[in-house]
Amino acid sequence: MSLVNVLLGSFFRLGLIDYEKALRLQNKLVQARMEGMIEDVLLLLQHPPVITIGKSGKIENIFASSTFLQEKGIKIIYTDRGGDVTFHGPGQLIIYPIFNLRRLGLSVPDYVWKLEEVIIRLLSHLGIKGERIAKWRGVWVKGEKIASLGIHLSRWISKHGVALNVHTNLDYFDLINPCGTGRRATSIAKILGREFSIEEVESLAIEFFKEVFNIELKAEPLYKLEPYFETNLVTSETT
Repeated sequence: MSLVNVLLGSFFRLGLIDYEKALRLQNKLVQARMEGMIEDVLLLLQHPPVITIGKSGKIENIFASSTFLQEKGIKIIYTDRGGDVTFHGPGQLIIYPIFNLRRLGLSVPDYVWKLEEVIIRLLSHLGIKGERIAKWRGVWVKGEKIASLGIHLSRWISKHGVALNVHTNLDYFDLINPCGTGRRATSIAKILGREFSIEEVESLAIEFFKEVFNIELKAEPLYKLEPYFETNLVTSETT
């Protein structure tokens, strides 16, 4: 990648992080990005089992009862991303870009296309043909959804992002109508018949973000998030 006109940013590998704590982190980083205190940031992580409902979500797209979900320890969280209902859980790579779209020269459709393109190129590297479906956001493999997408913008600063099923337990998706599409979910592990580590797929995602967004992302230690994050989470859950 040529460094001519390449913008600079950083990335953090956060490990397994509670959804609500990760959202609070995003909100603080968005504010810092608006104020010019930080450059663009890419967060890579996983969530414990949780069902989230976006701004256009419908509760009827959750098939399981609240009692069942409570017994299984699965929260339902209403959130401010776009989209409908989705599931997050271990084995799923979550990517949250805190990017200034104006700095990157991107419209919202351009940004969404590039997020999908990162996943499509990553899958192609693994020998999987990922596709777009015109009326639905995300990335698909033979009609099954492998990556969900939902974003939120505040003064052109992005949060939320992409969830890619690496070796996720796909049984969880039977509890919902994923993104209201009526389509089944799939994963890299299911398609290829073997597991890839989250760390391996994270590394690929970072490289393809650099390529697609023409941005140079530098690895940063977690302590640099301490002004924006609960210190005990950075020092314990992500070690």
